[in-house]
Amino acid sequence: QAKCVPLEDTQIDELADFAGQEGIDLTVVGPEISLAAGIVDEFESRGLKIFGPSKAAARIESSKDFAKSLMAKYNVPTAAYRTFSDYGEALAYVNAGKLPVVLKYDGLAAGKGVVVAETLEQADEALKDMLLDDKFGHGRVVVEEFLTGPEFSLLCFVNGSEVEPMVLAQDHKRAFDGDEGPNTGGMGAYTPLPFITEKDEVYALEHVMKPIASGMVSEGIPFKGVLYGGLMKTPDGIKVIEFNCRFGDPETEVVLPRLESDIFEIFWNVANDIPMPVTKWSSDAVMGFVMASKGYPGSYKKGYEITGVDDVLNDPSVHVYHMGTSLKKLGEGHEAFDKAGHSLVTNGGRVLMVLASAPDLKSAHDKALSAVERIGCEKSMDKRASRPLCDKWTFSTNCVSIQGRYGIPCVGFGPGAESQAHAPNEVTFKQDLVTCAALYAAVPGLYHPENKDGSATSFRQELTGNDIK
Repeated sequence: QAKCVPLEDTQIDELADFAGQEGIDLTVVGPEISLAAGIVDEFESRGLKIFGPSKAAARIESSKDFAKSLMAKYNVPTAAYRTFSDYGEALAYVNAGKLPVVLKYDGLAAGKGVVVAETLEQADEALKDMLLDDKFGHGRVVVEEFLTGPEFSLLCFVNGSEVEPMVLAQDHKRAFDGDEGPNTGGMGAYTPLPFITEKDEVYALEHVMKPIASGMVSEGIPFKGVLYGGLMKTPDGIKVIEFNCRFGDPETEVVLPRLESDIFEIFWNVANDIPMPVTKWSSDAVMGFVMASKGYPGSYKKGYEITGVDDVLNDPSVHVYHMGTSLKKLGEGHEAFDKAGHSLVTNGGRVLMVLASAPDLKSAHDKALSAVERIGCEKSMDKRASRPLCDKWTFSTNCVSIQGRYGIPCVGFGPGAESQAHAPNEVTFKQDLVTCAALYAAVPGLYHPENKDGSATSFRQELTGNDIK
């Protein structure tokens, strides 16, 4: 069982002190804020082994302008852009261009520094926030061409010029079904991807990930760690939306269960500048659902008891990741989660991620959803009987078949989900505590490059068309 230490991820000196005092053999860094603050540089200066990029290399995530200029120099496909520090110049550039337009704060903003402005008024407000009011701190703004198409993620283990790709994944960011509602930290993910061809995958590796890695070596800032490529399959080919300098959430949760190689060996070799082993991957499909507190990503309550987690873990193909939980002594009549008699309770917005592995996506979907149904949470503070953790979630009971190809049942969630679903034969479960937000999976054949938009709207229109069986 892991031990939680009361240190913030930006307390670099204290973290290094702790690693030294405890004789930690290897540190693997998760948060980008720690990497941007130079945790790898500090650990290495003390002779401590650590897996992750240096502060200079982490700029590929911490500075949007640095990443874009690197892509431009090494001919990596991405959206056209300009960088501004002056509000007036940025606004004039936007006024002279096309809408929608993408505005990115040139720095870390906890995932909130990107605005897709569909009107000049929205663009003006965002530019004021970023350049005049310093909402995310004093910095610059990257004004970027708006691209269309389905997004996907390619993570790679990188050791200088060595690049070992992981399997592809796609996550779901919106809070509600049909790609609606506010953006979140991620509500579900799955792998493999039916809409990405082997040719697409080779292109992404050879024309995006490898050139960036070799380019950073040429720049004197070799990357070591996990390089995350946020990519889009546009009508004009695959292009980069963003790079991250670490594992991405929630894609990592579905990607790593497919890894058959020893991950410690990969971490250790990179930390010691030893060539990486060739990675081996399972052919299984993996799908995961995030179970989130009612109200997330807005305000929500904490401290509700969760039951049934041990039960679903009796199936070795099911995994449960703890995203926002804690242990609390609730006493007699409550389910004990550990030997000390503590109960498991909610302690965050995204509470659990439940996933399953299976030979195909539909089987993984059904198995993960079955596990979700068996995890309960006390309904409210009046201690009524436990209910499934989900509040008002809707799903189609049949598998969609379009033009002879299988699809994945749509999943709706959140307050009022019954009015948001877009699939036939829906069943609605109404409970009162938290929202189960789940994957709105891609269906083969729904993305057509010639349509130019690749939008969720066209996805829903085709789903609700007469050719659904």
